[in-house]
Amino acid sequence: MFFVLSGFLIIMLIYNAKKKNMFSIRHFYMRRVLRIFPLYYLVLIFGFTFYNFILPGLQIDYPINYNLWEGVLLTFFFLPNIFSKLYAPGGILEILWSIGIEEQFYLIIAPLMYFIKRKYVLIVLCLLTVIYFLIFHLDAFEILRRFWFVFFFIFSGGIIVILEMNKRLEFLKKHLFIPVAIVVLTVLFFTTDFLLFENLWVQNGFLCLLFSLFIHTISYNNYKIAIENKLLNYLGTISYGIYMYHVIALNAIVFLFLKIEKFELFGDRITTILINILTFALTILMAHISYKYFESYFLNLKSKYK
Repeated sequence: MFFVLSGFLIIMLIYNAKKKNMFSIRHFYMRRVLRIFPLYYLVLIFGFTFYNFILPGLQIDYPINYNLWEGVLLTFFFLPNIFSKLYAPGGILEILWSIGIEEQFYLIIAPLMYFIKRKYVLIVLCLLTVIYFLIFHLDAFEILRRFWFVFFFIFSGGIIVILEMNKRLEFLKKHLFIPVAIVVLTVLFFTTDFLLFENLWVQNGFLCLLFSLFIHTISYNNYKIAIENKLLNYLGTISYGIYMYHVIALNAIVFLFLKIEKFELFGDRITTILINILTFALTILMAHISYKYFESYFLNLKSKYK
């Protein structure tokens, strides 16, 4: 869902800029750098420091089965998906895999969209998605599945938004049943095993379609239903930080409970509930502080590259 949403938003921005003959690769990359790099490298540095120096200093044994410089090079140059799959370096570093996929996508999409004429963008994206989808699921290219190079999810988000911008999806807005059905199917996927398929290509193809339709539904086919709650919208604003800090918060809370466990203050069930609640609260607090006092500085610089 994250990748489909990303493709939806990024390709929409690029396509709109192309319509106005204002798309700049330099400005595009500068805006991505200012949004993603600061927090990515902050968490990256902390992750390596935590597992390689802090835990040993606390006499906590954590297996390190990789060469530090190899790990630094792979993650520094946005190949954390390969690093995570090869070495399972710990949750703080492992969650960076999806940010790596995002960055790899940016390297592909900006030049592609720049050189293709706007009237051919949809055709090229469709062909690219289908061809890559087929290659991804071939036995000969198992390496793509092994390291999670799931670019077809991102491209599918771009396809759905261009179809909408070209008024090709009006038929989805004729009956309330259609958006309701899409939302229900999405909820069923995340809450039951009803929509899980054994065949990987069937599963991925179904999810490309479902997630693309879901993002389209909440964006354009929502019958004017919108979330107006400021708190919920703010969680969206700081969502990058929530994702990047949640494993750090979890480690901190679990470490705290390991220290107080000897006092036997709580039972197992209460302990589990408290760990979840406190992890959630600490994650949001860290994301809020990071957004207000760290990320906002770089976000303000983004205005120069609109």
